[in-house]
Amino acid sequence: MTITSPYYPIIYVRGYAATMGEIENTVATPYMGFNLGSTKIRQDYDGDIVPFVFESPLIRLMKDEGYIDSYRDGKFVPRGQRVPAKSVWIFRYYEPVSEDLGSGQRQTIPRFALELRKFILRIRDHVCGDDQDARDKFKVYLVAHSMGGLICRTYLQNICRNGVPEGISLSDITKTPGETLELDQLPADPMVDKVFTYATPHNGIELKGINVPDVGTLDPVHVRNFNRSYMREYLSLPEGEGAVNKLDGAFPSERFFCFVGTNYKDYDAFFGLSKKGTGAMSDGLVMIKNASVDTAPRAFAHRSHSGHYGIVNSEEGYQNLKRFLFGDLRVDVKLLVDEITLPKEIMEEVDGNLSRVKAAYNIETSAKIRGLNVALSERMVRHGSAIRLTYEELVHAGKPAYLFSGYLQRKAKMSGAKDTAMAFAVEIGVQVPVYEIDNSFWFDEHFEGGLLFKETVIFHVRRTAQGETIRYGLASETGMMAANRPMQPSQVHGKGATFELPLGFKEGAARKPMPGLRGRLVVDASLWNTE
Repeated sequence: MTITSPYYPIIYVRGYAATMGEIENTVATPYMGFNLGSTKIRQDYDGDIVPFVFESPLIRLMKDEGYIDSYRDGKFVPRGQRVPAKSVWIFRYYEPVSEDLGSGQRQTIPRFALELRKFILRIRDHVCGDDQDARDKFKVYLVAHSMGGLICRTYLQNICRNGVPEGISLSDITKTPGETLELDQLPADPMVDKVFTYATPHNGIELKGINVPDVGTLDPVHVRNFNRSYMREYLSLPEGEGAVNKLDGAFPSERFFCFVGTNYKDYDAFFGLSKKGTGAMSDGLVMIKNASVDTAPRAFAHRSHSGHYGIVNSEEGYQNLKRFLFGDLRVDVKLLVDEITLPKEIMEEVDGNLSRVKAAYNIETSAKIRGLNVALSERMVRHGSAIRLTYEELVHAGKPAYLFSGYLQRKAKMSGAKDTAMAFAVEIGVQVPVYEIDNSFWFDEHFEGGLLFKETVIFHVRRTAQGETIRYGLASETGMMAANRPMQPSQVHGKGATFELPLGFKEGAARKPMPGLRGRLVVDASLWNTE
């Protein structure tokens, strides 16, 4: 069958199941959570409560993109039967661990990753058969939740580089006569086009700021899978200490998307103990800082690790997933701060000696697509997820505040829109901090929640004979509908360009607001899904 980019088979890899009871519940479900949706309440014009239904990622992929599932007559498609490339496959790696369907014995993440290799090769046979041209073009999308993302990374970083790990018998994996894993020549082709992870602990799990321990055989539920030292081992990272959220050149980070949850309050697993151990700046299990791969694109949603308000069964997650897989334009947005002024009263009190002053700024941001009823990305103080950077980081070190990465899809544009533009809006708010002078809080003129800066920037992206054009507007000046200012690139590169637009008070202004901010919104736009 024809392989046409960007419509490759999708493999869903579910997350961690702690107890044997959870494993049995997992294997008792055909789609392992990918078929679960959610119903949230909204108020209509009359104040009546109405449901908002998100059907599930699986159903929406079928409805929106024409995908089918891979089950026939109560089981996976029989060997030898062809399946379209636009198909969804569930990697049921817990079945061999189940007491009902398998041995009841726990397996390691490298073992699961080796089974994933076998699964991908089987899908290739179903999709391509003996068509060599199709086999050469064959790739899959890996979509994973939680620990499933670590299995995918182990596949890419360990199995495809190093082959069969020590201690694993190949004969236990390849049980069909003549079957191989095609690992004779390394590094092997992973046959993966993109990876999308929901709430994966790419840098381990921390409770009360401490990485979970590796206690070896005293760990019946394999919590050690989230210990950084053990992760470094099974991810085949160079020896050392520190962060393990690195792909180490095994896979291009720009094709690895991380969707990060920020709602810890609604995660009730482990009798509510997990969210007490993580607190804010987490999804109830994984800290925000640990839920992404270094340099990979990412977005954020006020969703918990799982449950009724979980990250997989969310409209926000699905919109990011489908745009990452099938979108036309990638957009990365950062805030650069050039100058921050302090209150006049503070400047007078310290007599201009800024070394006596400390300040950490909460930066709120959200990204919204025209016509969508959810945010594509959102980090807010009220959710305990705002970006937090110090004065020294923002001004002296020039550290950019990474806001989000998102993808625009022409096919997803609202059919009723009167123009051809793909439109999105970025909201930015910087709160006035509680200043410290000589290590003591300064409350004299402080209003809690006051804003140093707030603006919403509207972008319209259009395709013309000369290529993509971008216009913008500031909601404070022209409202939410207009984007009438052309943007000129500050730099052109590869498949796109970088644009900068000034925010806050003007450089060299005679009368600067105190406090106030002057900075730039940096938008990097590049074509996506082009060969």
